[in-house]
This record gives sequence, structure tokens and C-alpha cells, in this order.
Amino acid sequence: MAPGCFAGDAKTAHGVIRYGDDEVVAVIDPSHAGKSVRDVLAHLESDAPIVASVAQALELSPTSLLIGTAPKGGALPPEWRSEVLAAIARRLEIVSGLHDLLHEDREFFTAARTAGTAIWDVREPPVVPLFGGDAYAVKAPVLLTVGNDCAVGKMSVALELVRAAKAAGTNARFVPTGQTGIVIAGWGISVDRVISDFAAGAAEQLVLYAAHEGAEMIFVEGQGAINHPAYAPVTLALMFGSAPDALVLVCDPRRARIETYDTPTLGYRELIRLHETLLATVKPAPILGVALNTRALTEGEALDEIARAHDETRLPADDVVRFGPERFYAEIASRIVKRPQLIAAARA
Repeated sequence: MAPGCFAGDAKTAHGVIRYGDDEVVAVIDPSHAGKSVRDVLAHLESDAPIVASVAQALELSPTSLLIGTAPKGGALPPEWRSEVLAAIARRLEIVSGLHDLLHEDREFFTAARTAGTAIWDVREPPVVPLFGGDAYAVKAPVLLTVGNDCAVGKMSVALELVRAAKAAGTNARFVPTGQTGIVIAGWGISVDRVISDFAAGAAEQLVLYAAHEGAEMIFVEGQGAINHPAYAPVTLALMFGSAPDALVLVCDPRRARIETYDTPTLGYRELIRLHETLLATVKPAPILGVALNTRALTEGEALDEIARAHDETRLPADDVVRFGPERFYAEIASRIVKRPQLIAAARA
């Protein structure tokens, strides 16, 4: 459900529709009721109907209700409570990526227990240790996506690159670090919910788990942006905790400032310099290419922006969602290799 916002700020719904394995039988948004997902957002490639209420969605026999957006601050809008309670009464599992944990809400908890159903608070983190350095010994190379802002496509790029790597015969694994990725993959840790001292440790545990599962190449979903006034600490935790061997820079070329702030977004070369300089102090990792989010551009404009990114950086550039990941992956695959951490020389 994403009432009033499905066409805009509902990236959890968008990600699950495009990349999730479970069938989406309906989207709840009264402002677009009567249309299909494809009518509103063609790039999601879904013909699921959009309905006005939980009651209408129940006619299509769903088994879960996903809160498809995470409003600023992470609280459930009060006007959505009755719809969630209606879903619980019909024994639907409630899947929520909000910062407010719904199972801690007495009314929801009691209703779910009475109905015999479950509430999955995706953002609730497990207990994790401090970063210990074990990620440095992982045999599979690790690639982390980083970006020029939030919600520019870091998760989508990681998923597309996993798909391309698998098609090329590599056992690649996607590492989810946020609520949408966790719902898609069925596992992970929402790193932005972890106490700051342990956030790098959470990232490390995710990489270790992917390695334990036999991954030959690991793609970590990035979060935030290096100069984001609110979320840069999450970006840094992933940069150091996942111990990446390489990065891909993901950018929305239209953005001149960080959303909701007046902080300017940075250019491609400045972003490359910042990320590589920071990592060079611990475990050097280069940016291998620039993946652009050109959804709001015409095809001609998108191709022009891709060419500009390549000319400015002399790196492979593409929109791997719009044009497919195969060419971009083929250009960077040979450079996704293990790189050593820095080791201090022993003092005499």
C-alpha cells in the first residue's frame, strides 16, 4: 500500500514490484484506482491493478500487506491505521520497512495476536558485533554501489549487476542493506537502524554471510551519499564495513542538490575523488564505472548524459536499468578483483 504516493516516493513498492519474487496482486492508492501499475509507472513492467482500499485488494486473495513507502521520519501516517487493521483482521502478514516498529504498537500487536498473523518489521536489526576485520579475508571480490544522493538507484544497479554476472556464469550474490532490498531478498540488515558504533560491523556480517553462502562475487547495496547532511554516516559505515574491492558510482544527473536540503550534489570527478581518497586510507578500492538513473530523460537526453559521464570520467557509463546491464558489466567485470587492505609497517 502507498496511498497518495505510489507514483512518487514509494521506492519500496517500486523495488518489490520490479525485482521481488513474490507476485504483487494489487497496489493500494486511491489517487490512481482503476489503473494498472504499467499505466502509472511503465518501467516497473507490471500489470497489477491499482485499487482504492484494502477491502478491494482482498478480492484478489493477497497473503501479505506491504507498507510500500517510508515517509520522512519513518512513522506510519495515522490515516493508514484503519487499513492496516483491516488487513490484520483478514490474517494478512504485515510487512513494514518503517522506522517505527509496528509490532511494538499495542493495538497492532494485539490485533495480530488475536487474528493469528504476523508483523514483519524489516528494519528491526539483529544484535551485531563491532567491525572485526574478517571481511578483509573474504575470497570473493566485493563491489559496493555509492551515489550522489538517496534514492538514485543504488539497489537497482546492484541487482542488475548481479543479474548480469549470473548470466555470465558467475555465482554472484546481492547483499541487502536497506528495507526494500531485505524484502526483495528475504534477508539482510537495515544498516540505518543499527547503533552507529556497530553499523560497520553489520555491513561486515552481511558480507561474511554472502561469502559463507558460496558467492564468487558480492554486490553490496549502497545507502545515502558521502556528503548527505543526514545519511553520510550510513554511507561511511558501508564503505568501511563491507571492505569493498571496487565501487560503482550511481547518479541521478538531474539533481543539483541533496533532496530536502540545500547541500549541492557533487560532480562525477569530485565524487570519485572523495570516495577513493577515503578508502585509500584503509583498503583502496577504485570506482569502476558510472551508472546513471535517466528515467526522467528522453532516450536522446539519456544517451547524451551517458556520453558526458564517460567523457568526464573516462570510465564506462550507462543506465543499466533502462538499457540493460550486460554491456556495462562486461566493461567492468575484469576489474572486479580482490585488493589488499593497508598494513602498517612494523616500527623498529
